[in-house]
Amino acid sequence: MDRPESRCPPPGSLRLFVLACLLILTAVLTYPMLRTISLWFHSSLTRSYVSGTYSIVFVNYPNEQIARDVARAILDKKLAASVNILPKTSSLYFWKGKIEESTEILLLIKTKTSKVSRLSTYMRLAHPFEIPEVFSIPMDQGDARYLKWLEEAMKEN
Repeated sequence: MDRPESRCPPPGSLRLFVLACLLILTAVLTYPMLRTISLWFHSSLTRSYVSGTYSIVFVNYPNEQIARDVARAILDKKLAASVNILPKTSSLYFWKGKIEESTEILLLIKTKTSKVSRLSTYMRLAHPFEIPEVFSIPMDQGDARYLKWLEEAMKEN
């Protein structure tokens, strides 16, 4: 017959397990912030561009006036440095089980990757569509002078 004390974990093992879980949880939750800070630090020290520091955000709008109004608001809020408005994009898509076709206005928004989340939140609030198409891709390379201009254009006053 087993003795009751033989089934108990060794002293301190539960404490070590809880500590390890807390350490892993902290690392997972702080990784995006630490990555952004380390990329900024590396770029500052080496004066070189690190892939992914900037992104291009794609958003479709139903007409040019709404697209222009939103583009100006984005720039006023310093959420982006530049917005291209591409007129009359033909779109085909599934909506509520049917294939739909429409003409939309595409915005190409150049911003810092660290601002994409705030920009996406603003887009969802300001967008007339029930489910707005908002996605981004990181910039891999770019002209150093242009990338410097992007940084300077988004500085808060």
